[in-house]
Amino acid sequence: MLAILAIVSPIYIIIFFGYATTRAGLFARADLLTFGKFVIKLALPALVFNAIAQRHIADIIVPGYLLAYTAGALAMLGGAYAVGRKLAGLSHQQALLHAMGMCSSNSSFIGYPILLLALPSAATTSLALNVVVENVVMLPLLLILLETSVQQAGEGGKGSWLPALKATLWQLARNPLVVALLAGLAVSLLELPLPAPLGRSITMFAQTSGALAVFVIGGTLVGLPMRGVALKVAPIALGKLVMHPLAVALALACLPLLGMAPLAPDLRNAAILMAAMPMMSIYPILALPYGFAERSAAALVLATVGSFATLSALLWLLARLA
Repeated sequence: MLAILAIVSPIYIIIFFGYATTRAGLFARADLLTFGKFVIKLALPALVFNAIAQRHIADIIVPGYLLAYTAGALAMLGGAYAVGRKLAGLSHQQALLHAMGMCSSNSSFIGYPILLLALPSAATTSLALNVVVENVVMLPLLLILLETSVQQAGEGGKGSWLPALKATLWQLARNPLVVALLAGLAVSLLELPLPAPLGRSITMFAQTSGALAVFVIGGTLVGLPMRGVALKVAPIALGKLVMHPLAVALALACLPLLGMAPLAPDLRNAAILMAAMPMMSIYPILALPYGFAERSAAALVLATVGSFATLSALLWLLARLA
């Protein structure tokens, strides 16, 4: 158990330092915004590019991982939406917003640093694959569904999904992570050697992502509302930290039934761990236009704090099963 705590603790110690220094006034929220922009627009894209460009395409595109992780995320999205509508009596849009918090992981800011300590051999491959699923499949799908719900509400239920699709695709084409993903795939496919100075520069940017990304997470927790809404958002946190990894684990177990080879143990465990991460840090930002900012922020805080216990337990369980 001490070995597991040694893996998880450094990430949460850095999160705590981010929270404490921001709360003490050493850093302002504007500073964190700048740090976050650096991570999202430069450091993480460099990391994703390196993870793909430096490997053979066969090592990057793992159909079993992509299929199982996508299936688990979609099952979580559909299940959470159905429960929200049928059992909780939520509106169509509210059920979508609850489901968004349960099916999209913080793979880059928290997932990758933890995998780097727990499963270093699978960390970069898992990150690259998750970037594909989350940025090419899940996030566009969620945004299209939400925008369509807004248009339908304003047009008496007759809104079209086409404008939402166009807007989402345009936004996706400008996403630095997606651009880095496509560039890395091109370099890998064509087996292009990068000039040494360029390669080292990209690597230096990539190496700054881990600690800074986690530090930003801690700082952004300062001032987020919890009073009076913690119990209301507990199902979102529970669904994200427990049900999402369970859905991905079940999807992975079904791969042989489809005639596909099981994943290597490290990559299989990496997929389950990625699903067990808290929801993406931009969840409150995405929920803001729909009047769901306070609850989504509270869910983010609860899931981030609670993930220390759930991830520790999951790492212990995976070690015992191995």
